[in-house]
Amino acid sequence: MDAGKKVIATNKKAYHDFFILDTYECGIVLTGTEIKSVRQNKISINEAYCFIEEKELFVGGIHIAKYEKGNIFNHDEARNRKLLAHKREIIRLESKVKEKGLTLIPLSVYLIEGIAKVEIALVKGKKLYDKREDLKIKTAHRAIEKSLKNRY
Repeated sequence: MDAGKKVIATNKKAYHDFFILDTYECGIVLTGTEIKSVRQNKISINEAYCFIEEKELFVGGIHIAKYEKGNIFNHDEARNRKLLAHKREIIRLESKVKEKGLTLIPLSVYLIEGIAKVEIALVKGKKLYDKREDLKIKTAHRAIEKSLKNRY
């Protein structure tokens, strides 16, 4: 983990529900009260998704709680927020998303030297049997670690 990196929110369910094919780091456009709420860890990305509209990358479904000391200019909690990425990356992602079964989701939100970043991933959905197989492997690894720990 980087020295100046502070993870604010992660989407743990994404690793269970999807195959992660590729990850990208993007900046996120936030208003003043939004960044203050993010710094207080009042953000949820469990239901978040990314979409491309007119060659621009957006994220929807992120819930950032209202800043408690904000005034009438406080932000809307569930608005779509623009992500900052290079144009050729967005075009490449758009062509991949058009393939069957691929989508974009945010994996984590973190701060690097006070600047909010979002790690997004190009993913493919898992079937039920894939999830069961992952659970079997995870349980086997846990049992091996436990037996090795008890042995020494």
